[in-house]
Amino acid sequence: MRRTERLFQIIQILRGARAPVTAQSMAGELETSLRTIYRDVAELLAQRVPIRGEAGVGYMLDQGFDLPPLMLTPDEIEAAVLGARWVSARGDPALKRAARDLITKIGAVIPEHLRPFLLEPALTTPEAPRMLAEDAVDMSRVRAAIRGQTKIVLLYRDEADRETRRTIWPVAVGYYETVRIIAAWCELRQDFRHFRTDRVSDAEFLEERYPGRKALLRAEWRKRSSLNDNRVRDPLSNRWTARAEMNA
Repeated sequence: MRRTERLFQIIQILRGARAPVTAQSMAGELETSLRTIYRDVAELLAQRVPIRGEAGVGYMLDQGFDLPPLMLTPDEIEAAVLGARWVSARGDPALKRAARDLITKIGAVIPEHLRPFLLEPALTTPEAPRMLAEDAVDMSRVRAAIRGQTKIVLLYRDEADRETRRTIWPVAVGYYETVRIIAAWCELRQDFRHFRTDRVSDAEFLEERYPGRKALLRAEWRKRSSLNDNRVRDPLSNRWTARAEMNA
């Protein structure tokens, strides 16, 4: 176990204790030496964690002490960094900025002993694919339309380059390895349809809200999607992959 993980675990042990916890007990639980526990407790005290007690007696956290609202475990930090790095390489400009800002904000609030998990994560993501299709529609406004439950009018080109005008009720955005799609109810087809963002010729964002509840519409879309093949073909790489999780 790395030192940063031990420091976090020591705090967790002391938080859950109703009586003083001896260094010997913590050393046994964490499978390390007494000397290491003494050194780690000294490090926590230096970081102003309010631990009371002494060697040979036991340690406790001061009453009322709690971890900051964004106290994350090492695994949670690495998961957040992994996801943010994936988005920063494949998201639209607004999401890329948001991913970078997320990492900065996490770094500003986590304790010093957890910083290595942020700055030197053990996990990584592959580089963004060279064939990543470029969005031809403002994805920030698409996400805003999903949140606001408002309609979008699209001029859309299909695989045969035929252009149609669609009024859609957007419910989700799907991020695949090389393309992004908008999942929506299509007024023209009177059914759910998926629209590739790189095939949009023009988009008009209406203030008109679509009827019903977005949550119910999305649930119906998920239900219908689950009845279909559980795989999708990436149009650029021509490979079949598991259906990506949609999010808005």
